[in-house]
Amino acid sequence: MSADPENSPVLVGVDGSESALAAVRFAAAAAARRHAPLRIIDSIPAPSDFGPGVALERIDFDSYRTQATAALEAAREAAATAAAPIGELDITTELAEAPPIPLLRDRSENARLLVVGTHGLGVFSRSILGSVSTALARHAACPVAVVPVDVEHADGPVIVGVDGSPCGARAVEIAFEEAAHRGAELVAVHTWSEFFRYDSRAEMQQEGEELLAESLAGYGECYPQVTVRRVVVEDRPARRLLEVGANARLIVVGSHGRGGFAGMTLGSVSQAVLHGASVPVLIARSQS
Repeated sequence: MSADPENSPVLVGVDGSESALAAVRFAAAAAARRHAPLRIIDSIPAPSDFGPGVALERIDFDSYRTQATAALEAAREAAATAAAPIGELDITTELAEAPPIPLLRDRSENARLLVVGTHGLGVFSRSILGSVSTALARHAACPVAVVPVDVEHADGPVIVGVDGSPCGARAVEIAFEEAAHRGAELVAVHTWSEFFRYDSRAEMQQEGEELLAESLAGYGECYPQVTVRRVVVEDRPARRLLEVGANARLIVVGSHGRGGFAGMTLGSVSQAVLHGASVPVLIARSQS
């Protein structure tokens, strides 16, 4: 993203599944738009010696390696095809002998964006996030995009949740950049609630509009080509984001909002959007 070093790659994890290929296509387009390199990673278990006297079924590591190599080649081809209408793309692949979650978590420290599918091989319902995508959305060091098989609506807007938090500010920054690169409308959503508040609804609505205006200030000059629609409404944030974003190209949310605490990995709103959306969701983190 804009605050990351120019040579930082877009990183995508694959495993041979259709969900992973959808993530590859999304990642390739994102990298091509930014003239950034694309790194495609697959992993296999490391061979282990359990020592004498341990009777375990032998794992065919050669078969794992052959399948992973084929998956990486298919991913490379999918990436090249997805990037071709946009521009040239530097693609490299890596096959590592390591568990996928810590591997991608470590690699994310030097990436501008990590992209994963909603689930990998063996998951029976596309509505359930897999363990890898869930863990990385929580713990990756860079922004994470989680991409369903039916990737995106080509003419839809980019949606961003705005709450005035540091992570929310990073989400706004990323959302403007995404909208500009895609030539999409940006819909900025802020919700408020009367719970534990003694102000009138009119006052809370005005407060919300002022917070949204402050959060968007300056971006119009930086991204004059982006049309912005503002939504300020009494509602639960996840419900309104999912409703407004039903036909979006992308929903961008902060990893946690004003109710979060230092070190928190994923807040309730971002979790609800991540698990409820049928479009790509990008989880942003503050850079502090």
